[in-house]
Amino acid sequence: MTKINDFTPEDEILKELAGRLARIRKAQGYSQTRLAEEAGIGVATLRRIEAGQDSQLATWLKLLKALNMAGAIDALLPETFNSPMAEALAGTRRKRRKQSTSTRVVWGDEEQ
Repeated sequence: MTKINDFTPEDEILKELAGRLARIRKAQGYSQTRLAEEAGIGVATLRRIEAGQDSQLATWLKLLKALNMAGAIDALLPETFNSPMAEALAGTRRKRRKQSTSTRVVWGDEEQ
């Protein structure tokens, strides 16, 4: 098993996903023929996908639904994404805003 990251080449990602799909299919007791039928795709298409060849996202979605793994689709691109950099910048802005209102400079000539 390979960990997929930003530096993994696309062909390696396809091969890794293909291997994962094949392992899940076998673990759930599906033959290629049965899974292809349940997903509404051709067996040759499933074989190409499991060989790590290029495929369409719509086909992957059908396969994930047939394997009762539709929840994994949400993890692919979450509805909300919290960027660590954006959170850090927002925290810095909040901190500056709080400091500017709470630490007033007193010059000594202000009216009371």
